[in-house]
Amino acid sequence: MAQPRRPGQVALRQADVDSINLLQWPAMAVTLAAAWLIASSSAARRNSGFWVFLLSNGLWIVWAAHAGAPALIALQVGLASLNIRGAIKTDRANRQSADQPAVKLPASEGSGP
Repeated sequence: MAQPRRPGQVALRQADVDSINLLQWPAMAVTLAAAWLIASSSAARRNSGFWVFLLSNGLWIVWAAHAGAPALIALQVGLASLNIRGAIKTDRANRQSADQPAVKLPASEGSGP
């Protein structure tokens, strides 16, 4: 006999539960892709890596809420705040480097044809 639902409790179908369980695999893949982007020498890729990490944080939070893992939710919230900070800092640095003219080195004395 099924237990009656409490107010506000949502009944999930088995297919929904299985789909949420499978969410950990794309979350893992997105996390690895973000780490790869963060390690790039390209400033634009590094910046996009922080945004991809934010997507992975969201995926992990959804999965952790379903799995009943409050420590993982807390970790992902903390990591998301660090990723927001990183995205802001890299975006600011990208804008500053785009605003500055290219640096020309002075010609050395005594060189020439």
